[in-house]
Amino acid sequence: MENPAQLMTWTIILSCLGSGMMAGLFVSFSSFMMKAFSSLENEEGMRAMQAVNRFILRPSFLFVFLGTAVLSVAAALLAYLSQGPWAYAISASATYVIACILSTIRFNIPLNDRLEKTDPLTVEGHEFWRQYVNQWTKWNHVRALACVVTAILLAISLTKI
Repeated sequence: MENPAQLMTWTIILSCLGSGMMAGLFVSFSSFMMKAFSSLENEEGMRAMQAVNRFILRPSFLFVFLGTAVLSVAAALLAYLSQGPWAYAISASATYVIACILSTIRFNIPLNDRLEKTDPLTVEGHEFWRQYVNQWTKWNHVRALACVVTAILLAISLTKI
């Protein structure tokens, strides 16, 4: 990088891109994927979501999901140190880390772990599946909104450079 301002700009751009990608993923689950899974027979919906949960933990997903957190924190730090658009960058970083990453850890992952251990062929499994769809989707809405807000704040910060 030629100068710190360029490093800050590219860090904000890449963080904005990552949060936009995560927003797209989470919005798709909130708007139609969970509706599609819950429209299936309980066993089929549960198995489909169990498969998604097993396959999503790949380097490509984790790189974007966690990399965006790292980049957003770096963007906030660089903006603050260079007296750039730090208020927007810090707000974006806090939104992504708290509302996306921490809510995933606190709510979605425990639900996914419990779903993995739940037998789709039991009455208890069917009852949990109905609870799971509602609770998981509610917290996914939080993640989706957080990623959209993060992308917007980062885009605004780019206009302030």
